[in-house]
Amino acid sequence: MSGIYFHIPFCKQACHYCNFHFSTSLRQKTPLLNAMLRELELRRDYPGDAVVQTLYLGGGTPSLLEIDELHRLFEHIYRLFPVAPDAEVTLEANPDDLTAAKIAALRQTPVNRLSIGIQSFSDADLQFMNRAHNSGEAQRCIEMALNAGFTDLSLDLIYGTPGMSDAQWVANIETVLAFDVPHLSCYCLTVEPQTALDHFVKKGKARPVDDAQAARQLEYLMHRLNTAGYEHYEISNFAKPGRYSRHNTSYWTGEAYLGIGPSAHSFNGVSRQWNVANNARYIQALEPELPDWKALFELETLTPEQRYNEYVMTSLRTQWGCDLARIRNMGKRFEAFFMREVVPFLEDGSVHRRGEVFLLTQKGKLIGDYVASELFWVE
Repeated sequence: MSGIYFHIPFCKQACHYCNFHFSTSLRQKTPLLNAMLRELELRRDYPGDAVVQTLYLGGGTPSLLEIDELHRLFEHIYRLFPVAPDAEVTLEANPDDLTAAKIAALRQTPVNRLSIGIQSFSDADLQFMNRAHNSGEAQRCIEMALNAGFTDLSLDLIYGTPGMSDAQWVANIETVLAFDVPHLSCYCLTVEPQTALDHFVKKGKARPVDDAQAARQLEYLMHRLNTAGYEHYEISNFAKPGRYSRHNTSYWTGEAYLGIGPSAHSFNGVSRQWNVANNARYIQALEPELPDWKALFELETLTPEQRYNEYVMTSLRTQWGCDLARIRNMGKRFEAFFMREVVPFLEDGSVHRRGEVFLLTQKGKLIGDYVASELFWVE
């Protein structure tokens, strides 16, 4: 098994664009952590005897956990699962949580990689997103993390934000490059349904995302990071050679993983399951006396068609591309379908063929989701 993902569903405040499962109340933090530890115990056989290669604490805001809570979580993990000595252990963090004391304490835990939600170095952008930190905190936390010995850093940025000029986007990228971090994740702002941003756009209080602006900023990003020596190894992710996120790469290459916590997903190659996205119901389902599996998660056994679609969707996002040999092994009908449907994208230059591997071109990366959807098997 590749790894274990932990969903820590707490945040100081709600970012206007976020549709992940979280709560801004910390009242249930202790009982929820206890429930997560019980889920670890109950699902210890999910990976079989495979060695765990990565641990990833996401959310939500995992950096809201106290150090003693992290120690308690890791103690359970390492007692229950065979974890590789060189496992990648990632903690997602917000700049306002990363004080010098917190960073120093994190160095005494198994955490060896920080993924920091910077989003922008512009205070105007941060206020628009309703982030809890400011640009000064963003730069200081990176400096402190590097000085403390966290050399394996990933920074998040968001482009396409209404009001973000191209000059500000260039400044954001140059600020990141000046820190010489090995990994960068960049996402286009998306107006997700039922978020505050969705409400603001519908009420005319915020402008919708400008597709032309977003495409322009992505094109600049791809060009600038390429010249700086970063590999564009997944549509939203850039890394120096060999410095990919091992955990997220396992998702895109179809490896098995276990998800712990409310709303967390698990995948074993054959079926996918997802936990209830409700803190109270999650805690109740894991009562020590009688855990209620039916209330904890839903399970779906993937059909051959779903497995084909998932492979096309994930593989096309990466620099390793979509391998026709893999599709052929799923069935001749999928190979014939793929080869017929991919023709228009080969002809318009969105997809490039290299032997039996099909890859998105720079043009194709601007419309990657559309290309993948057109290659999906639909009954």
